[in-house]
Parts: sequence; C-alpha cells; structure tokens
Amino acid sequence: MAHDNVLPLEGSSRVIAHDDHQLGAILVDEGKLKVADLDRIVDLQHRRGLLFGEAARRLGLLDDEDVEQALDRQYGLPQLLPGDAGASTELIAAFQPRHRCTEELRGLRTQLLLRWLDPAAGRRSLAIVSPGRGEGRSCIAANLAIIFSQLGMRTLLIDADLRNPRQHRLFNTPNRIGLAAVLAGRADTDTVLLPVSGCPKLSLLPAGAVPPNPQELLSRPRLAGLLDELAVKFDLILLDTTATQFCADARSVAFRAGNALVLARRDHTRIEATDGMLKGLAETGTHVVGTVINSF
Repeated sequence: MAHDNVLPLEGSSRVIAHDDHQLGAILVDEGKLKVADLDRIVDLQHRRGLLFGEAARRLGLLDDEDVEQALDRQYGLPQLLPGDAGASTELIAAFQPRHRCTEELRGLRTQLLLRWLDPAAGRRSLAIVSPGRGEGRSCIAANLAIIFSQLGMRTLLIDADLRNPRQHRLFNTPNRIGLAAVLAGRADTDTVLLPVSGCPKLSLLPAGAVPPNPQELLSRPRLAGLLDELAVKFDLILLDTTATQFCADARSVAFRAGNALVLARRDHTRIEATDGMLKGLAETGTHVVGTVINSF
C-alpha cells in the first residue's frame, strides 16, 4: 500500500489547520493565532463543551471582533478588513457587515429583490439619484453594490458622475480612464472594468478623467448601448449620478437605465427639490422604483 499521500495525525489542532474552512485554520492564516494556540483552545473546548470561538475568548487569545470576522470568512461572506486595499471606511457593508446601517441596506436589498429586480425581464440597471449635494448617493450606491455582490450576484457599479466622481476614491482604484473615455469612443469596456478587492463578484467602472462635455457624453445613445452590452455580463448594474439640481446629467443617466432609486437625506433635502426631481424623471419616462431616506 502506498503511503505517499497520507498525512500523519499529530493532534486535533493540526487536523484543523489543514482545513481552510475551519475557524482555527482561518485565524492562523490571518495571523490572529499561532498553531500552538490551537492545542490550548481545543483542549479547553473539549473539557468545557464550548464552541471554538468562546474557548479562544476565555483564554484571552481572541476578542469578539476577531471571531466575528473569521465566522464571516468561514461562511463565505466577502468583506474587507481595516486597511485592506486602502479602501474608504465609508464602505461599511464591507468593513462592518453587522453594523445597523448594513442591516438597513440589506432590508433595502430585499425590497429591490422582491419588488423590482428581474434580469430576465430586463430590469437590472438602476440609477441612484438625489436633488442636491451631500445626500449620500455615492456612499449608498457603493454599499448597495457590495451587499448585492455578497449574495453571489455579478454586480457592476458605474460612476456616472462625470463632474465630481467619488467611487474611485471610495474603493481606492485608478481613475485615469473610465466611463467618459468609453462614451467618447476612446476606450473599450473590457479595458476599464476593475475588479474590487475583497468582493469577488463586484466590478467597478470608474468615471475617468473629468471631461469638458459631461452632459453631451451622457446624452449619447452610446450609454444605452453600453448598458445593453454589460447586461450580458452582470446580474445588476448600479449607476452613481450627479445631483439633479445643478445639471441634467442624472436625468439622462436615469432615462438610459430606465429605472431610478430616489435618495433624500433626513433634515437636509428640501421637499420641493425632491418634488421637482420626481417630475423631471416622470417627464423622461423613468420608472422610480422607490425612495430612500438616508439618516446616516
């Protein structure tokens, strides 16, 4: 009998360390535990009938956050750790999957899944719009993209704010070339799509260098053709936009997407500004899927 592929059993801790899906192996891989620590944890676990994480906490080897992050990884929840890729901590759905804001976003995701999203019927492109500055469009769009990708959906986030783009800063990605170049015919789509570190199902199409003619670029039929082209590759496409009070860019984007999610910030957004935006969207035939009040 050949023994070349047989691993020696040197204690339960080493068996755990060979399995990438076991909590101990994950924590050793992340540098939170040493292999020698596993013996102590497993011993206490067996003697007291504890879960692995609870035993590690009682020994002072881990804290609650260490265990929660390892559990997220064990159950396949993509997330970022502080300092990962230099991404902004505004990406709360990636850094803090148990935060109250993240749970609220999951609730919004559920509503969109139940009431709107249907790729088979062509309902997959959604513009995030709001009247003014400082209402959280970029932050909501980015975090919503993250939590949809955590479901395993192929998700694309497009920064269609060609005047003051933010998505490249949130995700710490290059912004030399992006949507503006694609719409101007100076770049191919495949060359500007960027994978997002820590979120394997999420891609980003940054805005690129700020062009002198954003309204003209966004009004061209090329944007509609681009969305049709990308619909073959992605289950959901979210588009960040410019504030509607200052230009017509967002209306053009929402019209091409066909659907819009309206955002207002509590104690900030004026009712008349929102009413005016809704009337403008209705004039273009854009379907408003819902309104979100941002309290964060």
